Amino acid sequence: MSKTITISLPVADLDASRAFYVALGFEPGPAFADPTAALMVWSEHISVMLLSHARWRTFTTRPIPPSTSSEVALNISCASRDAVDAMAEAAGRHGGITDINPVEDHGSMYGRDFCDPDGHVWGAMWMEAGACGSASGN
Repeated sequence: MSKTITISLPVADLDASRAFYVALGFEPGPAFADPTAALMVWSEHISVMLLSHARWRTFTTRPIPPSTSSEVALNISCASRDAVDAMAEAAGRHGGITDINPVEDHGSMYGRDFCDPDGHVWGAMWMEAGACGSASGN
């Protein structure tokens, strides 16, 4: 079995969040969707599970943080600098907040951070092939 990651996020408005993630380039996972949850697929190995607050509370008693706080930053790779810009701009047009941190431009690495409508922090980034040498791992 290949290794995958599914990031589960509590969202206040499932339909608005689904539209937001589609605008960023995620595809709805047709095998899993109901009125309380939606699977959004980024790649063969990376997905985001959007969960209504009610559904989220069936998994944990921990409080849902306010949209003004951040526990993690989720970073996602893009194919080019233009793709980073397109993702960040789509975030701003679809209910998110663009450039919550200064744009990072290091020549061979470029990134922009934004929030989704619920305040979850995302970083779109591009890195020139070979910029950090080779990496190994599973």
